[in-house]
Amino acid sequence: MPEEPCQCPDCQRFYREHDRLIREAPTLRQQQELNWAALQSFRTLAGKVLEELQKQSSSSTLDEISESKDKVLSGVDLDYHSDSLQQAIADLENINAHLFSIEALMERIFDVKVPDSIEKKFRELAGELAPDPLNVDRLRLNRLLHQTPDLPDRN
Repeated sequence: MPEEPCQCPDCQRFYREHDRLIREAPTLRQQQELNWAALQSFRTLAGKVLEELQKQSSSSTLDEISESKDKVLSGVDLDYHSDSLQQAIADLENINAHLFSIEALMERIFDVKVPDSIEKKFRELAGELAPDPLNVDRLRLNRLLHQTPDLPDRN
């Protein structure tokens, strides 16, 4: 018996986003560009946050030297604040290293070009994998399913 997809809100949000991305970028080229843009935006944002945290860390270190170690900053011990900041910086440095690796791999994906007939196949299968949720037939089916009293998911 096939396993049912998870119905938790996070998974449902993922399924909707997954389908939307297939509908909005149904060709190989569009998927390549979409993924490249997502990777670059992730790198840009993570890099900027890392840069800001590093600035904050260096200024915090100077402040800590001039202040007593037992002083409390906004109800949080300075040592704890410094440790959590350093951990966040280390985690973001690791994320950025992984993003650079992914970028190197993705550059290879851009080497692939397919003929128009294959792009047509991408479009065709995208319609099957993620049909338009506003399609009249899909809306009619959804309405029918929600009116059926014997469905187990019915609220």
